[in-house]
Amino acid sequence: MTLTRVIRLALVDDHAILRQGLRSLLEREDDLVVVGEASSEPEAAAMVDAVHPDVVLLDLKLSAGSDFEGLSLCARLSAAHPDLGLLVLTTFLDEDLVVRAVHAGARGYVVKDVDTTELVRAIRAISAGESAFDARSAAAVVRSLNGRAEAREHLTDREVEVLRLLAAGLSNAKIGEQLFISATTAKFHVSNIMRKLGVSRRAEAVYAASKRGLI
Repeated sequence: MTLTRVIRLALVDDHAILRQGLRSLLEREDDLVVVGEASSEPEAAAMVDAVHPDVVLLDLKLSAGSDFEGLSLCARLSAAHPDLGLLVLTTFLDEDLVVRAVHAGARGYVVKDVDTTELVRAIRAISAGESAFDARSAAAVVRSLNGRAEAREHLTDREVEVLRLLAAGLSNAKIGEQLFISATTAKFHVSNIMRKLGVSRRAEAVYAASKRGLI
């Protein structure tokens, strides 16, 4: 019998009732368990140090005084725990915010009214080391990338295609399906892209490419 790998989750949101609702929804899944909760940046940093979750769901707004305190927390957690999966779950949908969240270390970005099935899929993707964006945030990233007209420098046309699919949160296997290539070839392209851009993570590649106007 194959044992299901349990994904340890932490919830960071300043509204206790929302955290309770998320816990109730997510723990219906056999492979998801909430191991910690926090309502502020200091609480979240201490909680993550204590319970070592696999994935953190965090809001961008954690206090009445700041709309985007979660960006600071995201950067703080990413620096302290490079392997931690950070998934932004927020009410804000803005192209610049999506890119800023990725720059701060987020591997995914979904809006709070996302379907539960999609949220669970995003959590599993983040846990597996992939990126995860809901349809609207992915579209925002792609619009931002497509709006840049600077030179592509040393990226090939195929690598640009792969980057656009990375921005949509696709796995190597899904990229392969879209481009009619094998997952191994897709992984090869992703590795080349990250090497050329001087980054070590898929989400960082999307951010670096957008900032440099490569796609």
